[in-house]
Amino acid sequence: MLTESDSRAILLAMELIWLGSFCFRIRSREATIVTDPCPKSSGYVIGKVAADIVTVSSDHPDNSNLTAVAGAPLVIWGPGEYERAQVLITGIATDRQPGEAAKSTAYVIETENMRICHLGRLSHVPTSDEVEEMSGVDLLLLPVGGNGALDATQAQETITLLEPKMIIPMNYATPVAKAKLDPVDGFLRETGAPAAEPLPRLSVNHSSLPHEPTIVLLDYKR
Repeated sequence: MLTESDSRAILLAMELIWLGSFCFRIRSREATIVTDPCPKSSGYVIGKVAADIVTVSSDHPDNSNLTAVAGAPLVIWGPGEYERAQVLITGIATDRQPGEAAKSTAYVIETENMRICHLGRLSHVPTSDEVEEMSGVDLLLLPVGGNGALDATQAQETITLLEPKMIIPMNYATPVAKAKLDPVDGFLRETGAPAAEPLPRLSVNHSSLPHEPTIVLLDYKR
């Protein structure tokens, strides 16, 4: 039976659902954030997702299907500092070549007294400057399947550098994914994490964060 304090903790928890590919719906008390909405051509059917804020990490079609988002959200597409409904978001340029614009943007989202980092299509282990901007991450949304983004080995190195409390893999092979990706099993072996049944959603608040880095698998929404 839930106590009154248990009920309050559930009500104050932030909810994450993996919609597939690089796309998550993050729902806090302040706002609903959708990351990298993907098209049906990715293999995932996310429907029409209502959002207050949308982050887009890349102009790749699998990261930028804004037609899948309902409402009149703030669309964030690139480096900078942004705020809506008391949610603070910092876009960090990644995969930048000398003299060229960044090919991808990682986002640090601050809400519910937590820092969430969505690495987008990051294709290299973060540099020292990038690590500094991403420091203090509580939840890390981490590509692990390769194909133009981090693979299992690079993902493990990234965890070591950023030291997040909770890691949620994304962009890996599933029965519906159309991209040629590595399965998540390789990442789990690389990190030494045990295989676990994916959760349909994650509810978390600051007080329930683990003390040691913990990998959580989410099942994509069907």
